[in-house]
Amino acid sequence: MRKSTIGIIILSIILVGAVIPLGFSAVDNQQIVITYGEATHSNANYKNTVDDFFVNQAGVDLNTVDSKIITADEVNKISSSITGRTYSPSQIYSSALVDLNDNDNLEVSVDKSKITTITGDMYLSALKSVGITAGHVYVTSPVTATGESALAGIMNCYEVVTEVEIPDTVKEAANNEIYTEAEIVENSNVSADDLSKLVDDVKEEVQEENVTDHQTIVNIIYNYTIINNINITDSDIENLANSIEQIQNVQGDIDTYQTEVSDVFNSTDEAQGLLDGLFN
Repeated sequence: MRKSTIGIIILSIILVGAVIPLGFSAVDNQQIVITYGEATHSNANYKNTVDDFFVNQAGVDLNTVDSKIITADEVNKISSSITGRTYSPSQIYSSALVDLNDNDNLEVSVDKSKITTITGDMYLSALKSVGITAGHVYVTSPVTATGESALAGIMNCYEVVTEVEIPDTVKEAANNEIYTEAEIVENSNVSADDLSKLVDDVKEEVQEENVTDHQTIVNIIYNYTIINNINITDSDIENLANSIEQIQNVQGDIDTYQTEVSDVFNSTDEAQGLLDGLFN
């Protein structure tokens, strides 16, 4: 009887090893990744400030969490094609932590005392545009920053944890959405929250109706500015329309990425269920 029990345990271990996908394990912190802005990581005081925020907000042991550095080159690869701006290594402060242990829904927590322009809702909207619908994202900076460059780090976190690469076309569309909203907030009287709601409403209608015509998207945006009593310029409306149109044009890439990520999550859930059953 003893030999039989040992045999079952060994077989169970083999089966568990076979079904858990690479990159995931029973250790929760392997589903948590931090990305530090280049300037933050190179300054011990800055890094400690950011680490304190992550520990207090996410309740994680940073000694067991993987981390990466987001460089100016990585940010510029995206931003230069959208805004024409380039950043130096000393300007990349924004840092992010992504926790996929709770993958039932997507939540974003932003350090409002440091991130001055991009709100949690803006990150949330941009990530949903990519096809990301799960995880808890935390964003902060050791000094005041707009938060625009943080999206590159957030998406990098998802790639590290899931081992699924986000297509460049999708990254560019999501970042364009963030940069466009940031520019409008900085140059107009509209609040970030009001603009974020406007964009969400427009995107929802555009996606439901599968609208790809530029002028139709412009008209939808204009209608929502009237409904929500938001005053933005015709140029702002054009820029928003271009951003939303770009997201619509890469929807095929978004769907492919979302399917691959869903397969990873489903495999993980199945493996965890088998683990629970075996050890019970």
